[in-house]
Amino acid sequence: MHRNSPADDIDEAELTVTPPKTQAAGLRAVGVALQRAVSDMGVVRTARSLARVNQVHGFDCPGCAWPEPTGHRRPAEFCENGAKAVGEEATLDTVGPEFFAEHSLADLAGKSGYWLGRQGRLTHPMVLRPGDTHYSPISWDDAYRLIAGQLRNLESPDEAVFYTSGRTANETAFLYQLLVRSYGTNNLPDCSNMCHESSGTALTASIGIGKGSVTIDDFAAADLILVAGQNPGTNHPRMLSALADAKKSGARIIAINPLPETGLIGFRDPQTVRGLTTGVDIADDFLQIRLGGDMALFQGLAKLLFDAEDRAPGTVLDRAFLESHTAGFDEYERHIRAVDLDTVVEATGLTRADLDRTAALLAGSEKTILCWAMGLTQHTHAVATIEEATNLLLARGMIGKPGAGVCPVRGHSNVQGDRTMGIWEKVPDSFLEALDREFDITSPRAHGYDTVAAIRALRDGRARVFFGMGGNFVAATPDTAVTEAALRGCALTVQVSTKLNRSHIVHGATALILPTLGRTDLDLRNGVRQQVSVEDSMSMVHLSTGRLTPVSPELRSEVAIVCELARELLGPDHPVPWAEFRDDYDRIRDAIARVVPGCEDYNTRVRQRNGFVLPHPPRDAREFRTATGKANFAVNDLHWVPVPPGRLVLQTLRSHDQYNTTIYGLDDRYRGVHHGRRVVLVHAGDIAELGFRDGDLVDLVSEWTDGVERRVEGFRVVPYPTPRGNAAAYYPETNPLVPLDHVAARSNTPVSKAVTVRLEAHIHRPGPR
Repeated sequence: MHRNSPADDIDEAELTVTPPKTQAAGLRAVGVALQRAVSDMGVVRTARSLARVNQVHGFDCPGCAWPEPTGHRRPAEFCENGAKAVGEEATLDTVGPEFFAEHSLADLAGKSGYWLGRQGRLTHPMVLRPGDTHYSPISWDDAYRLIAGQLRNLESPDEAVFYTSGRTANETAFLYQLLVRSYGTNNLPDCSNMCHESSGTALTASIGIGKGSVTIDDFAAADLILVAGQNPGTNHPRMLSALADAKKSGARIIAINPLPETGLIGFRDPQTVRGLTTGVDIADDFLQIRLGGDMALFQGLAKLLFDAEDRAPGTVLDRAFLESHTAGFDEYERHIRAVDLDTVVEATGLTRADLDRTAALLAGSEKTILCWAMGLTQHTHAVATIEEATNLLLARGMIGKPGAGVCPVRGHSNVQGDRTMGIWEKVPDSFLEALDREFDITSPRAHGYDTVAAIRALRDGRARVFFGMGGNFVAATPDTAVTEAALRGCALTVQVSTKLNRSHIVHGATALILPTLGRTDLDLRNGVRQQVSVEDSMSMVHLSTGRLTPVSPELRSEVAIVCELARELLGPDHPVPWAEFRDDYDRIRDAIARVVPGCEDYNTRVRQRNGFVLPHPPRDAREFRTATGKANFAVNDLHWVPVPPGRLVLQTLRSHDQYNTTIYGLDDRYRGVHHGRRVVLVHAGDIAELGFRDGDLVDLVSEWTDGVERRVEGFRVVPYPTPRGNAAAYYPETNPLVPLDHVAARSNTPVSKAVTVRLEAHIHRPGPR
């Protein structure tokens, strides 16, 4: 059934450009949110859904992972993009067998991801067998038998890859990794590998745990907040409320970013009187840094702090903290004192005055929080950059005190919870030992494939089955042509999904689509409503309860899909009580309590009003579980991203009308882009210097050390206040430009924020793009 889905696909000829906005949210955001929600769900379903988003007895927003306040929650505890996410999931439009009978794979392959996603909720399990031109229905039992048969026929369990999206709940994630390890592999790549893997790698080395050290309450206590490589107004808009509250308490906020982002300029909170009138100016200062210049910035600021300590000994560095809780400081100090500030200015594109002003604020702050997102994590030297950011805070004792700490802002709801539950290709042996004791199994110990390694294995024929638990793997990953070819070489691809997406169109010899319940859906087992749990970006674990009637009786919960597949694959005598877990999620949480550190008495604690916060030794007790037993200063050679002559350095980013690979609409109104997506944002001076004009159509061609030229076509040049030599464009349209092997050192995260490109005049070529 299709009520409001677009009949036509994107027409880039309709694209228009207006000046960027200077205020985020406000009444316009309310209007857009309600209009989109009603269009997708209807009035009654909209009212029932939005009233429960992020409420204590409601469901967790399927969008971002920003935490809920621990005190009073507002009636509308969601943002514009959260309303869009709910509307996308709770839509009344459906995609069933009749849709697939009408649309061949060849037909669907010509549609954009936007069109595919807008068709509605999947309603039935579907199969595509070798030689078929259309998906056709299959029973759940037959689907499980097909998967189990393919997995048993592999020469090794390591020939299968089990991917996970961040939206999977804790219960599903725990059972999914238990199934995969019972089967015999640690091939558990997930979306963390492509976003905050660099953060986890750096923080684990520095402070002994790969999570942020602050809670939502710390924001109101901070006196200085640095927001680096991040666009809260689009990617996690509820963060703006926390920043506005911090401003009211006297905090100063510094935005560090290549692009001026509207949400960090001004914020109109539609739930306050001031928000309906004047709004709040969020950032007190904007450091417009060049792409890849953040490591230089953090080292330069550290050098200026040492200089300030020399001028007033004992007033800047926290000597007591350094002596009691850190290791490696002397070597770090020697390295930083040798940093050349002229080089820092060159690498960052900032002025010496910018550096001095920021260092003075750092030196005078008693409680500093440093937040970051993909702008720091998706660079070749991302891990070292985040280590340098952590070094800066450690030097001033800003870990393990209220109102201070590190804050990697996770993107997808429960992406952090998945990792806590064991979705990790190199989980510690201690976790596996606890898993084996609990279930009387023998987990494999050899590390598995992360996302990039999984694509390489599929490409090279070392893996032959791909199983995706949610997400849109094809559209989320780098080097699209390579990834698509890798999946097409599979014997079997399986996608557990709520909505149609590109990953269903790029398939193996045999392909399955398994439709699942979403966060908003009522999940009944034997007449009892089940609840799931999630972990937010700040380690708070809480329940989520869907209440909407599912659009099809054929839908299965992710928990049920995992348990029923496990019984078929592993047999009825397997020691894990899969049937009991499927029918009672409390039993799953009891097992989690015995296996996962920090989850003791899970069922009781998760039912508290705000849930419970997982332990974080550096935050809780200034305890650092590293090899030295202390927080470790890292020493890193300085790296940045020079711009080759005649070229630009490109970052990929989201529009305001999308969340990750899900495109809600075609308006990025904060940046002034409307009715289209194929734009490249370039400084006006660079446009002229490269011989182009505003509005020209160009192809983007990426250049890398492998000598392969990767091309995307037909992008409109848009003048924009970027740093000279830098450019920006939306993903997934620009994912084909990111080389598979262009990854961050140590984390293996794709480098999507530093792609060297050249612009070529677009020449129309007949045929599909």
